Amino acid sequence: MSECQLYKYNSSFYAIEKDEADHFVNDFVESEIDPDYVSWLNFHSLSDRESIEKICGKLEVEKLSIESIYNTIRRPKVEEYPDYMFFSVKSALPDLDDVSSLNQDQITFILGKNYLISFQEKASDHFLDVRDRIEKGRGKIRSKGTDFLLFRMLEAIIDNYFEVLETISDNIALIDTQLHVSENKSIFKKIEIEKRRLIELRKIVQPMRDITMQLEYSESNLLDRTNFYYFSNLKYGCVSALEEIDANKQILEGMSNLFYAAQGQRMNEIMKMLTVVSSLFIPLTFIVGVYGMNFEFMPELKWKSGYFIVWSIMLFIIIGMFIYFTKKGWLKRDKL
Repeated sequence: MSECQLYKYNSSFYAIEKDEADHFVNDFVESEIDPDYVSWLNFHSLSDRESIEKICGKLEVEKLSIESIYNTIRRPKVEEYPDYMFFSVKSALPDLDDVSSLNQDQITFILGKNYLISFQEKASDHFLDVRDRIEKGRGKIRSKGTDFLLFRMLEAIIDNYFEVLETISDNIALIDTQLHVSENKSIFKKIEIEKRRLIELRKIVQPMRDITMQLEYSESNLLDRTNFYYFSNLKYGCVSALEEIDANKQILEGMSNLFYAAQGQRMNEIMKMLTVVSSLFIPLTFIVGVYGMNFEFMPELKWKSGYFIVWSIMLFIIIGMFIYFTKKGWLKRDKL
């Protein structure tokens, strides 16, 4: 994949150019930004910092904003300047290699008059639908300005959140099935992994909701007021994602409690069985202990059938106690 992609379009035309970052250093500002077109320059990597700084410098982007492109721990916030708007958000995709974490990507936007620049921390296909809309002329995107393009890109990122949530929901359903048929202790580890992923996702979605609210109520001339409705929809999308995250967290909490309850019940079953076995052998041990004493005058020791009588008594006691325990239901295993 080329390091940069340039989309230039209007309602009747579009063009795509793919090249390395340094190719756009001079041409983008002087040639590509045109009031009759929307220009979208997307960086698939932040490796060429020199070219990024040069392009931002030509657009008179503040140095603090340029530094923020590389600051991945900074809390997202919309910064409004006379000629541009600047902010960063976090995207998330399911990580197929490491199921214990999310595949996070910081994406930075610079919105100006007739242009939008996006910086992806690493190469990821977040905006396939946006590109398809531009190339095929689907929807309103070709007839709208850069703020509508920004809306579509943020919408694609939020759709990624729901894709991650769908993956987590599928995993939760699988864990729920395993929880009722298996006693494997690894189930608890899986529950904790999904809880951790939900916490990570919430830390990403919450700032995105704040960003959409700031855009919805922004007074910048770079945003068309007729498009505020779309940014409001993004806010409600984030709220829905947060509600689903919280609902899944409650489900996992319930699974954790059920897992502990199942473990406790299994321990109780073991202790009950050990108690029953002990109860059966305690009277037998008493009888054996009595006749194991070394007294010289024990009448039963002289009996011809004493040995068999004692065995008969012990068997009678075992059978009697076993019947008693069965009638009481103490030998039944309780199902969770």
